[in-house]
Amino acid sequence: MIYLENTANNAGVIVYGDQFDFNGLYNSLHTIVGDEDEWISFEGPRLRVLGVCYDIRHAMMGGRGIEFVDNGLDQGMMRNHGIITNEKNVYLSFQVLWPELLFVAMALNDFIKLYAKKQANKSYNPELDFRNMWNPAIAAVRGFQAAIANCIQETVPATSFTRVMKLMNKEYTWFDGYITQYLDELNIKFLEMDKEKRLKNITIIAKRIAEQGLDYKEIKLAVEEAARKYNCHVTNIKTDLEYPDEIDW
Repeated sequence: MIYLENTANNAGVIVYGDQFDFNGLYNSLHTIVGDEDEWISFEGPRLRVLGVCYDIRHAMMGGRGIEFVDNGLDQGMMRNHGIITNEKNVYLSFQVLWPELLFVAMALNDFIKLYAKKQANKSYNPELDFRNMWNPAIAAVRGFQAAIANCIQETVPATSFTRVMKLMNKEYTWFDGYITQYLDELNIKFLEMDKEKRLKNITIIAKRIAEQGLDYKEIKLAVEEAARKYNCHVTNIKTDLEYPDEIDW
């Protein structure tokens, strides 16, 4: 089972799961976001979801973290079954910054709707369309979103949790055409905060992602202008923002 924990210094989360968990999530995320150029206006958010897939893939290859967790077997159970085996299971892990995670969780709502509509070839109604209610890719991605929501609930006060859930599920606009360079600014500003300030700003970050306010619009205009100048897609525009060499997770 995939689960998430807030990092020690509130920079982001650690995502835990075994090889099967991560392989299933990796394939489901790839399925949900579609092929390249399938939903061109969602290319920026798609690449951010694939960024999570990149970390999942490297975790499965042993390039991220590893944990040993109790598997429920004790000496009595092993004696009853006549076996001697390890009492721990191997869980893999990787880290994601809070702003990045919040955006991906929101964007997945859009991709689920797009994918479900494609599968059903009609407007998506999760309560009426049984073909999508039981779709394994949708179920796996919803499970990941549920794990994210549970981690948020364990990290922020109850009132903040309610607010974040509303922002993530009701009060954001569709992310088609979203200029994801804005996330780099949010990520870097978040990392510049101290431990306590980071915790207090999780709800604020969710609000800034969802509402697409003036600071977002300024970056959007600059990126779109550069894309026109260089005759390229907005996702190909790089900013001069630099992430720290070492993250104080």
